[in-house]
Amino acid sequence: MKLVRYGRPGKEKPGLIDAQGKLRDLSAVVADIGPEQLSDKALAKLAKLKTDTLPLVRGRPRLGCPVARIGKFLAIGLNYADHAAEAGMPLPKEPILFTKAISCIQGPDDDVMLPKGSKKTDWEVELGVVIGQRARYVTQKDALSYVAGYCVVNDLSEREYQIERGGTWDKGKGCDTFGPIGPWLVTRDEVPNPQNLNLWLDLNCQRMQTGNTKTMVFNVAKLISYVSQFMTLEPGDVLTTGTPPGVGMGVKKNGQPAPVYLKRGDVMTLGIEGLGSQSQKVVAFKA
Repeated sequence: MKLVRYGRPGKEKPGLIDAQGKLRDLSAVVADIGPEQLSDKALAKLAKLKTDTLPLVRGRPRLGCPVARIGKFLAIGLNYADHAAEAGMPLPKEPILFTKAISCIQGPDDDVMLPKGSKKTDWEVELGVVIGQRARYVTQKDALSYVAGYCVVNDLSEREYQIERGGTWDKGKGCDTFGPIGPWLVTRDEVPNPQNLNLWLDLNCQRMQTGNTKTMVFNVAKLISYVSQFMTLEPGDVLTTGTPPGVGMGVKKNGQPAPVYLKRGDVMTLGIEGLGSQSQKVVAFKA
């Protein structure tokens, strides 16, 4: 299934995308797509619905983040071997874990706002993993059974804040609008192998990122198992799993560094095989 939340910010309704690609309303079935709807039992109940009997949603409403009430937004850094190479950094011996602020989460096509005074805002297409049941000290063998589904994430990053301002990466990762998620949550049964998905990102119609999840340093199962050793993962938590090469920080010309960062008016379009695509316009800071 492809589960969505649609409507104005803060007023989203639950829905699903049917086999014909049409948006159907789920409001009469569930109140929202939140932690309570992400267990295997709850998802199996939704899967039994006769989608052609659900109300058809007309027009093209705004899509919000496909999961409501996300408790934790966790992220992994330098998790693609080819991205680590372009960044000039050694492969990590253990996953690099940081957090993104819940307040940065937004819909997949909402505008991205440059932070006040930002000069080095960058893009990162990533595979997002949504947890479906409580995960605590889980084994790598069992880890994928704790997944409700997968989604596209743009892990936007202000590189000066992240790298040059000392301390942890978090301050460059959680700025307002820096967490577009969606367009939909694709349930686990439709993604039998999360380690063979193509990812891409275009900036102003120019291809910048091309990659595949098979080049992850640590696969999805390893990441879930690893993180669950340090904190309990709850239903609705989102883990975004790293980005392939092609970020603005890594751009080179004639073999020399020539970084490209986002500016007002830029448009990012990004997607993952089978998980849909996003598009965001970059706008200036608004108080």
